[in-house]
Amino acid sequence: SQAAGGRRAASRAPGAHNVCRLLTRRAHGFYARDAGVTHRKNLGLLRKIICQESTKFKNVWTTHSASPIAYERGRIYLDNYQCCISSIAQEPRILYQKPKCSKSEKIEDALLLECPLGEMLPSPSDYKSSLIVLTVQNWLLRLSADSGEVLEKIYLAGSCCKFRYLSWDTPQEVMVVKSAQNKLPAAARQAGIQQSVLFYLAVFQVLPLSFIGMLEINKKVFGNSVTDVAVSNGILIVMYSMGLVRLYNFQAILEKFMEQPFHLGHEFNWNGQVGVVGKYPFGLPCNIKITDTPPLLFEASSLENAFQIGGYPWHYIITPNKKKHKGVFHICSLKDNALAKNGIQDMKCCSLEPDWIYFHPDMSGRIIHVGPNLIKVLKLKEVKNNTDQMEIAEDFTIVANRENCVSSAVTVTASGRVVKKRFNLLDDDPEQETFKIVDYEDELDLLSAVAVTEIGADGRAHLDFHCNEHGMLLKSIPLLESWDVTYSHEVYFDKDLVLHIEQKPNRRFSCYVYQMVCDTAKDDECSSHEKAERVFCKKGGRIFEYM
Repeated sequence: SQAAGGRRAASRAPGAHNVCRLLTRRAHGFYARDAGVTHRKNLGLLRKIICQESTKFKNVWTTHSASPIAYERGRIYLDNYQCCISSIAQEPRILYQKPKCSKSEKIEDALLLECPLGEMLPSPSDYKSSLIVLTVQNWLLRLSADSGEVLEKIYLAGSCCKFRYLSWDTPQEVMVVKSAQNKLPAAARQAGIQQSVLFYLAVFQVLPLSFIGMLEINKKVFGNSVTDVAVSNGILIVMYSMGLVRLYNFQAILEKFMEQPFHLGHEFNWNGQVGVVGKYPFGLPCNIKITDTPPLLFEASSLENAFQIGGYPWHYIITPNKKKHKGVFHICSLKDNALAKNGIQDMKCCSLEPDWIYFHPDMSGRIIHVGPNLIKVLKLKEVKNNTDQMEIAEDFTIVANRENCVSSAVTVTASGRVVKKRFNLLDDDPEQETFKIVDYEDELDLLSAVAVTEIGADGRAHLDFHCNEHGMLLKSIPLLESWDVTYSHEVYFDKDLVLHIEQKPNRRFSCYVYQMVCDTAKDDECSSHEKAERVFCKKGGRIFEYM
C-alpha cells in the first residue's frame, strides 16, 4: 500500500493527463473545437443522410443550350461562361448574365480558383472564389465567380503563338498556360522555312497572381517528333510520336535556364523591346531559354503515350507500345522498372469502348480498373518473404447487374425449334448493364458509378454510391432522362447534388439538375421513370423546365 501511495503521490496533477493528450492531438491536427473537425463531422452526417433508404434525389430543373455547359463547385456556366447559374437552390438562380461576346472574346479554357487557407492576400476580392479564363486573343482574365466582374487582366503574347489550354502544375498554387502546337502554313513549309518552336508554356503563381516565367519547347533541344507537353507536380512531361514519354525536373529547369525574373505590371526592356509585363501589346517575355537538353529523370514507352505515376512506393502504369496490347496494362516500380507480381492487368474485354485504369484519387495508393461489367479496386502490397518486390492484389470488385442476361448461344422456341446465334454479344452491348462513368466524391468518401442499360428504344441509367473502403453498394439513384450511349455524357456528384450534362448531335447540350430530398411522401415522384408534369419558366432569356 505504501508503494501504491508512492505511485499516487508521483502521479500527475488532476487533469494534467488530459491536457497532455489534448496537446498531442493538437500537434497531429486534431482539436475538438477546430472548424475542420466540425466540418468533417457534418460531412459524416451528410453521408449517412444521403445513404438512408428514405432519401431520394429529385430532378428539380433542366435547361438546354446551343453551346457547351460547364460545372464548377455549385455553379453552372453556359454561353461560353457568359451566364452563371447557382445549382444550390431548388429553382435556378442566375448569378450573372453578361452580353453575348464576339468571336474575338471567346473563352478557350477556364479554371476555378479558390482562396488558400491561412494566408494574407493583397486584395479583399482574393478571398472569394474566382474563375481564371483564357480568351482566343491570348488574354488571361480573372473573373469573380459570383458576378463575372473582371478582377485582373493579363495579355500573354502577340500573334507568334495561340494559347489554348489551362492546367494545374500544383492545384490551386501553380498554373500553366499552354499554346497550341506551332505549325507553319503549307506554303511556308514548301518555301523551306523552318519552325523550331513547337509549344510555349507560361507559368504563374496564383493568389496573388504572379508571373514565374515563359519557355519554349524547341525541336532543336527536345527533338523533331514531340507531339505534346505538360507540366504536373513539378515535372515537365514531353510526349513523342513513337509513344515515348520523357520526364524532366521542372524546378531544376527554372533555376538553370531562367535568364531574368519579371513582375506583372513592371516596365521591362527585353531584347530591344520596351513595355509593361502583361500589358498589350508586349505581353510576357520568354525569359526561360532551354539551350541544351535538361537531365532526364525517367522515360518510358507506352501505347498512345498513356503513362501514370502513383501508389506507394511509387509505381507507374503503361500499355506496351504495340496495338495488339491495347487494353493490357503493366504496373511497374518507378525505382527499378521491375514489373510488380500480378502486375499485368488484362480484362480481356470484347467491347467497342476500351476498359480504363488509373490511380485512385483518394491518395490511398490503390488502383481502379474499370471494364464494361467490372470495377476492380486493386492495392499494392509487399510480396511475402520479399520486401523488395510488390504485388498487385484485389481489394474489392464491383460487378454489374446482369442477372437477366441470356448468355446461351442456343435457344429453343415455343414450338421446339432450336435457334443458334450467329454472333456473341459484346461485353458492352447496350442490352446489358454496363459501367460508363466511375468517380470519387472526396468529401463524402464515396465511390460513384454510372451504369446504363438499354430498355427497348430508351437507355436507362442509374448512379450508384459504393463504400470507398469495402465496395458495398450504399445507394442507387435512377436518372429519369433517357441515356443514349452514342452521345457524350458527364455526371457530377457533389455532396447533395447530382448533375448530368449531355451533348447531343448538332451541338445541342442539356443539363439535368438533381437535388437531395428527404420527404418520404415524394418517393414515387422522385424515383418514377414515368413522364411527370413539367412546368416551363423563362429567366434571363433562358427557358427552364421544372418537374
